[in-house]
Amino acid sequence: MSTKSRKLTVSGIEVDVIQKDIKNLHLGVYPPLGRVRVAAPEVLSDDAVRLAVIDKLAWIKRQKAQFEAQARESKREMLSGESHYYLGQRYLLNVVENVSQQDVTIRNKNMLELKVRPNTETEKRLELLQDWYREQLKLLVPPLIEKWRSKLNVQINDWCIKKMKTKWGSCNTTDRRIWINLELAKKPIHCIEYVIVHELVHLLVSSHNDRFISVMDSTLPKWRTYREELNQSLLGHEEWQL
Repeated sequence: MSTKSRKLTVSGIEVDVIQKDIKNLHLGVYPPLGRVRVAAPEVLSDDAVRLAVIDKLAWIKRQKAQFEAQARESKREMLSGESHYYLGQRYLLNVVENVSQQDVTIRNKNMLELKVRPNTETEKRLELLQDWYREQLKLLVPPLIEKWRSKLNVQINDWCIKKMKTKWGSCNTTDRRIWINLELAKKPIHCIEYVIVHELVHLLVSSHNDRFISVMDSTLPKWRTYREELNQSLLGHEEWQL
């Protein structure tokens, strides 16, 4: 399926327009900062797209206002007592220095212990934590992919983890590869599961059309609730700066 992308400005709002071989226009406002995206049939003119956006302008502004008001993490200092999240639970960071092995460990129900060498800089401490998040996702994601891949009867060639600024996940339908945002390690497991299902369904239906929604409804009936929870959860400080 061929696609064309461009940007339009409508009433001061920048709109990402994707035109492809679809029947209906789909408009969405996406986290973290209320990016407006329109998927439109190839035959629609710019004027027709502008009119569609203007018709939903009040709704778009409400959605953007909600995203802009959403809570975000403060800049990470990586000091003892700072709050960090793993699988939706809040932990207090405890930094332990003067050790030979640097690692991250959950010590009890509310403590995340970070072992570092003396004088380790903030960025290196953050890198160690992010590496730990990555390793946890590498353990958590494969069984979830296999569970839902089997239920959906789809083939996936590969999956990867990366830091993404505007998406929780993405899918390359040509290579049959999905990408998972590193930030998801901070979110509840059912939110991670929702993103995995969402991207796997794209291997069946490439766009967010009625069939996509129907498959999501039958596969994961509470997906809208999980999406709402995920999109209203605390946003990371760095990964979501645009």
